[in-house]
Amino acid sequence: MIQRRAVTYTLGAALIGLSGFAQAQTQEIYIPLVSKGFQHQFWQAVKSGAEQAAKDLKVKVTFEGPETEAMVDKQIDMLSAALAKKPQAIGFAALDSQAAIPLLKKAKAAKIPVVAFDSGVDSDIPVTTTTTNNKAAAALAADKMAEMIGKSGEVALVVHDQTSRTGVDRRDGFVNRIKSTYPNIKIVSVQYGGGDQLKSTEITKSILQAYPNLKGIFGANEGSAIGVVNGVKEMKRNGKVVIIGYDSGKQQKNAIIDGSMAGAITQNPVGMGYKTVEMAVKAIKGEKLPKIVDTGFFWYDKTNIADPQIAAVLYD
Repeated sequence: MIQRRAVTYTLGAALIGLSGFAQAQTQEIYIPLVSKGFQHQFWQAVKSGAEQAAKDLKVKVTFEGPETEAMVDKQIDMLSAALAKKPQAIGFAALDSQAAIPLLKKAKAAKIPVVAFDSGVDSDIPVTTTTTNNKAAAALAADKMAEMIGKSGEVALVVHDQTSRTGVDRRDGFVNRIKSTYPNIKIVSVQYGGGDQLKSTEITKSILQAYPNLKGIFGANEGSAIGVVNGVKEMKRNGKVVIIGYDSGKQQKNAIIDGSMAGAITQNPVGMGYKTVEMAVKAIKGEKLPKIVDTGFFWYDKTNIADPQIAAVLYD
């Protein structure tokens, strides 16, 4: 519960905040965004949203991330380098929810507001987190899977990691919904492929070999989902295994259109990028921010992929 403050105190704080913002505006406001990666079209869509916000709000942003989402150490180096440039605020999408905390403490000590995006950290240092409700989204994916396999049988998950908040929440959202609601569905395997298509393909093939009666697989991000599609094709199990993905991108969209994938959850990556920069600017001004900015999610399949509302949040 937020305590009420005296009007004079609130006004004073506001003036200090505006003063700080005015000082920042004497030089170009610089907000670096350190992403989880660059290899997926999802991150390119986040980048485009961030760049649009920078243009609208007249600030400078940079956007970078490691080559793969397994490169935690490289991401930490990027965060360290970004902070060394003494930006007015910073956006950060953590690959590991704990590894970056020492650097985030340095940011706080230097009075650099941190806006987390996509994936939060195990700390209250970020002034806000712009994100999808990944548990709710993955629970919806579980409901769709259950519906398509007749609410019984064996299913598996190929998840990008078990260190980021998104990996954990999507895994748990799916698994918990199945366990709590569908007693005749058995989760036989949860494997981690680092969001890498090739690794996820090999994982999928090994799951299919181990469980010949498998009815469905959930791929928890773009690279995982495409790996599942490729693995099922290579094992010649097309049409026999229900595949549900997460995120968008050209390959997933094509897989849904051609029937290889039943459907997927899409986030709103452009909106996420835009809101990250918008929240950073508000933090620089000293505005009070909500702890979570929910950027939304949608289910899409062959029946609605061309609907304007859905098409607006899909990306190639």
